[in-house]
Amino acid sequence: MRPTAPIPAKRPPEVSFGGRVLFLADDADLIRRQLHDGLDPELTPDLKAQLRDQISTDEITPAYICFFYDETLGEFPYLGLEVASGGSEGDGRARSGGTEAPIERGSVRVGGFVCSVAGKRRGKGSSREQSPYAELMAGIKVVVSESIERIYNENCQNLGILTTTDFGLIERIRSGEPIALSEFTAGTDDITRQIIEYGGLFEFNMARLAGQVTVPPPRAEGGNPMTLGEKIFASKWVVDAAEGRIGTASAEPGEAGFFRADIRFSHEYVTPMAAIFFEQKLGADAKVLDPDSILFFRDHLTFLHKVMSQERIEQGLLAVANELEVKQREFSEKQGIRLYGEQQGHVMGSEAICHSKILEDYAEPGMLIIGTDSHTPHAGAVGALAFGVGTTAIFNSWITKDVRARIPPSFRVHVTGELPANVTAKDLMLEILRHPYVRDGHAIGQIVEYAGPVVEGLSVDERATMTNMAAEVGAFTGLVAADERTVEFLVGERGMDDERARALVDGVHSDRGAEYVKVIELDASRLRPMVALPGDPGNGLYIDELADPVPIEIAYAGSCTAGKKEDMDMYARVFREAWEREGRGVHRDVNCYIQCGSTDVREYAREQGYLDLFRDIGAEFIEPGCGACIAAGPGITRSPDQVSVSSQNRNFPGRSGPGQLYLVSPYSVAASAVAGRVVGWEPGGLRDPLQRACSDEGRGLL
Repeated sequence: MRPTAPIPAKRPPEVSFGGRVLFLADDADLIRRQLHDGLDPELTPDLKAQLRDQISTDEITPAYICFFYDETLGEFPYLGLEVASGGSEGDGRARSGGTEAPIERGSVRVGGFVCSVAGKRRGKGSSREQSPYAELMAGIKVVVSESIERIYNENCQNLGILTTTDFGLIERIRSGEPIALSEFTAGTDDITRQIIEYGGLFEFNMARLAGQVTVPPPRAEGGNPMTLGEKIFASKWVVDAAEGRIGTASAEPGEAGFFRADIRFSHEYVTPMAAIFFEQKLGADAKVLDPDSILFFRDHLTFLHKVMSQERIEQGLLAVANELEVKQREFSEKQGIRLYGEQQGHVMGSEAICHSKILEDYAEPGMLIIGTDSHTPHAGAVGALAFGVGTTAIFNSWITKDVRARIPPSFRVHVTGELPANVTAKDLMLEILRHPYVRDGHAIGQIVEYAGPVVEGLSVDERATMTNMAAEVGAFTGLVAADERTVEFLVGERGMDDERARALVDGVHSDRGAEYVKVIELDASRLRPMVALPGDPGNGLYIDELADPVPIEIAYAGSCTAGKKEDMDMYARVFREAWEREGRGVHRDVNCYIQCGSTDVREYAREQGYLDLFRDIGAEFIEPGCGACIAAGPGITRSPDQVSVSSQNRNFPGRSGPGQLYLVSPYSVAASAVAGRVVGWEPGGLRDPLQRACSDEGRGLL
C-alpha cells in the first residue's frame, strides 16, 4: 500500500514547551495541591524519593476508561493512581497508613501540565495505548521517569509523546527553554530516532513508504551463535520491502529494523481506536494488507454488564462499551477479517480469549506474532516470537504487514531439580518475579528464555503460563525452545501431520554458545506453593510463610493464564479430592468462579466431567472471556475490604476491583476455595500450617 496522505515534515531540531510539571508523588496532599492550588514544587532529593514507582497502565487509565477511544480520554489520566493518604514519609510510607486516588476527572487537563514525572518502572502491565493517549489529550507532551516499560514507552513514541529518564531536563521543560531534540533521541536506535523526529510512527511510515527515510540494514554477516529470539528476528527481517526480501543470516541485540509479522491480532478494547486511526489517516475506503493474517477478538467485555455499577450504567458507560463491539464488528466485515466474537444463542461469553486461541489454533514454532495485549507472549510456549504492541503499531501493521523493533538482549531462566507435585508453573513464575533481577527492573524489555530439565518436562499448557507472564516480568517476550513436547502438542491438539510438526520444530532453539546478559538458576525441588501479596505480582512468598490466616470471600480460577485444559485438570483434582474424601466443596463463606479461556477448553471440561463436578462442589462455571481479571466479569471485589484469591496473572491496584487480591497457582486457588482462606495444596490435603492444631488436623482437608 502506498501512502495517500502528504509526507509529513520533521519536527524542528529544537523543541520548547513552557508549562507546568506534574510530579506523581506518593503523597495525596502534594498531588492535590499541584492540581487545585497551583503548587509548582521544585525537584528536590526528597521529592524525587517520594515519586511513585511501579505505576501500571491500570492506574493511568483503569479498564472502564478504555471504553473511550477518542480525545475524550484526555479527561481521565491517572484516575486509578493510588498514593499514600495524608502525605508520606521520605521513603514513601504513608503517615496515615492508607492510600487513596486523589486525581479527579478533568483535573490534569485544566491544570496546564505539559510534563508528567514518576519513578521506576512507569507504565508496567497492560499494553493499552489509551494510557499515553489520555496523557497526550490532557496536554502532556513529555514523560519523565527513572525507568519506563517497553510497550508504554513505544506507545508514547508512536503517538508523539517525548520520553526521557533525564531528570535534568525538568526545569528546562518548565521554563520553556529550547531543548535539542537530540536530548530525547540520545541512545535510541536509528529507526526510533527517526520516529521521534517525525513525531510518530504513522508519520514515519508514510515517509518510509515514500522512500524518504533510510532504514538501517542488518550489520551482521552470520556465523555467530544466536539465541532463539535472535534467530527468529533474523528470519523475519524485512531487508528490502520493495523487492520482498525477508530474512538475513544473523541478528544481534541492539539492531533495529522492521520485521514481517505472520499473525497480527487485536481485541475490542483496541480495534476500534486502531480502526479510527486507520480511516482518519488513510481514508474510509482504504483496505488492510493481507486480511487473512489478521484476527479480531471480542473477549474482554462480554460479561461487563454483569458487574458494571448502576451509577456507571446511568452515566452511559455500558452503552459506550457496547460501541466498541459494534465498531470492531463493522470494521471486520468491511475488511474481511476473521472475528472471534460472542457466542450465539442464549449462552453468554466469548468464543475465546485472544492469546488462548492464538496458541490453540494458530501459533507455530519460529513464527513472529504481534497482538494488542501484553500477554501476547503466551504463544512463546511453542517457540513463537510473540509480543505485545499498542494501537498505533497494530494499525500501522495493517498497512505494512511488519512491525518495528529493536532486538533485545536475552536472559535465561534455567530450572533444574525435581518439581514437587504441588508446585506449578505459576509458582515458578511467582518465584521468578520476586528475584532481584526482575523485581528491580533489570529485565525490562529483554527476552526471557525459560530452559532446563524442569521446563523441558512441562506441558505446552504449563509453558504457556510462564511465557504469558513474561508480561509481569516486564520482558519483551518469553520463549521456550520447540521440542518433542511441542510436536506432541501440534499433533495431538492441532491434528497436524507428524512429519510437518517435526519440520516446524527443527532448529527452533538457541545455538550452543549463544550469549545471555543474565542466567538465573532455580532449583525447583526447593520450591513450595507460593502467593503474591496484593498490589504486585512481585510480592511473592511461600504460602506457609504467611504470618496470619487470610480469610477470603472470592476465589477466581481462570483467565488466559489459568484457563487452559491442564488448569482445569488441576482445579478438578483438588475439588474431586475434597468432595470424594471429605464430602466437602466450596467453603460456605466463599464465592468461587471458574472461567476457561476458550470454547475448546469448555468442551474438554465437559467431556472430562469437570462441569458437573464444579457444579456439585458449589463453584460457578463461567463461559470464556477475560472477565474478573480486568474488572469486567463475575469474581471482582466490590469494596476495599473484600479479599479474593486468584490464579490470574496480575494483581495491580484496581485490577480486579477495589479489594485485596492474592495471586496463587491453580492448585492453591481451588484449595483456598475449599478452606475459606489462602492455603496451598498437597496430594491428600491442604498446606495450612497455621491451622494444624485445630480439631480437623489429620483429616487431609482443613
